[in-house]
Amino acid sequence: MTQNQPGSGPTALRILLGSQLRRLREAKGVTREEAGHLIRGSESKISRMELGRVGFKERDVADLLTLYGVSDNQARSAVLDLVGTANEPGWWHRFNDILPSWFQAYVGLEEAAERIRTYEVQFVPGLLQTKEYAKAVVTAGSAGISAEEISRRVDVRLERQRVLDRPDGPVFWAVIDEAALRRPIGGAEVMRAQLEHLIEQMRQPNITVQVMPFDFGGHSAEGGAFSILRFPDRELPDVVYVEQLASALYLDKREDVDRYTEVMERLCAVSTTPDETVELLRTIADEF
Repeated sequence: MTQNQPGSGPTALRILLGSQLRRLREAKGVTREEAGHLIRGSESKISRMELGRVGFKERDVADLLTLYGVSDNQARSAVLDLVGTANEPGWWHRFNDILPSWFQAYVGLEEAAERIRTYEVQFVPGLLQTKEYAKAVVTAGSAGISAEEISRRVDVRLERQRVLDRPDGPVFWAVIDEAALRRPIGGAEVMRAQLEHLIEQMRQPNITVQVMPFDFGGHSAEGGAFSILRFPDRELPDVVYVEQLASALYLDKREDVDRYTEVMERLCAVSTTPDETVELLRTIADEF
């Protein structure tokens, strides 16, 4: 990945660098514990590096490349050149006091993605939320925090949405469970405005929304919400993001990505078409 490529970002570079180090380590048959010992760290540190969740020290990366048998100067330089850029903070860095590190990584992936496909069960996807809806969601899930912090969390969500308006912004494809559209988050007026906002957003050529209707019954994604992100550089693997209560999973192994991709394809096949989505959104909005 070139450092000035449109859509590339620091977090994506960290994940690319971490994935390369993991592949080199596994090819050499070196354990995480052995690698951690070499750089005066732990197995856990190597795991975080390989997942792209921490910054990199050039000395550590150089030592690991030596351990993994990478002696060619050109090959070493290609990896080491990524270190400085990968450590640069993104715009979300100024919110690091309210954003957990595991979610900061996801925001960086959004910024770098070429395509985002998401399935949501409980809420309208964050990138498509109105300010009032976002405030209601944040308030409900943040008991005991100040009004100022709630406002800043909403600001982060609105700032994230700007990625969809960029000329090089990602294709965003969402499948939303009908239950999320009928749950009166913030009250009837907020929900009606949110549903009308979804209809408006669907007019953008890079945004598609489908609805998993109640009347379909059981389906292949009953395990919960997830997102699949793809990046402009094909060296960077697709990443599946699964959020949990106080952490998240980032899956990039081929078998995991393939499994979630298959589930997403099935969801899209049985959900409403875009035209049917608009009709259903209008019906639910009228009910509110």
